[in-house]
Amino acid sequence: MAHRGKKYQEAAKLIDNERKYPPEEAVELAKKACYVKFDEMVELHIRMGVDPRASDQQVRGIASLPHGLGKTVRVLVFAQGEAMKAALEAGADYAGADDIIKKIEDGWLDFDVAIATPDMMPKVAKLGRILGRRGLMPNPKASTVVPPQDLSRAISEVRQGKVEFRLDRTAIIHLPLGKASFDKDKLLENLGAIMEAIMNAKPAGVKGQYIASISLCTTMGPGIKLDLGATLALAG
Repeated sequence: MAHRGKKYQEAAKLIDNERKYPPEEAVELAKKACYVKFDEMVELHIRMGVDPRASDQQVRGIASLPHGLGKTVRVLVFAQGEAMKAALEAGADYAGADDIIKKIEDGWLDFDVAIATPDMMPKVAKLGRILGRRGLMPNPKASTVVPPQDLSRAISEVRQGKVEFRLDRTAIIHLPLGKASFDKDKLLENLGAIMEAIMNAKPAGVKGQYIASISLCTTMGPGIKLDLGATLALAG
């Protein structure tokens, strides 16, 4: 078991590991348990009652957070010609084609979200090993492969707090919820938006309990178990 520092241990004493907290209390506890000097991210970890090996039980989708994540999102767009110009005019931090692909192959990854026009995907596909493992690969299901006329909307949505979620191989979904400095109501509204999106993404092949358990924590803080029923009630 990893050794935990004194400040972490003090924060952990605030939390009863045997209890499942209502969301309002859990968020307040997470904020109270912050012990580092930087503004931590509140993170959500959802254990799903699905088989991650089954093709008809994959959980993936988009959640639009009403209050964003409280951080600057660096947007890269794979596009060429007029589409590249349109992307930059719409606020993309970086846009390009072969030049950007070469930079990424050489190790450059200073962006948070990648968007691509359909005509660029055959070229972007060769970056799959690099971008895929970091969750940066453009994908139509995540609305990050869009025609040139939709670039402005896609960039705007990403900047406003659109986050992608997907099941990992251990049947857990990990998602950012917002900065610990957010007030409680903003974090709860973001949580409600996430739960609604995950419920809407329920695959037809899932039988039995869809969501097994939910917990949240800050970047450096201890985990807090959530009451499942009360958390699901936040979904619209």
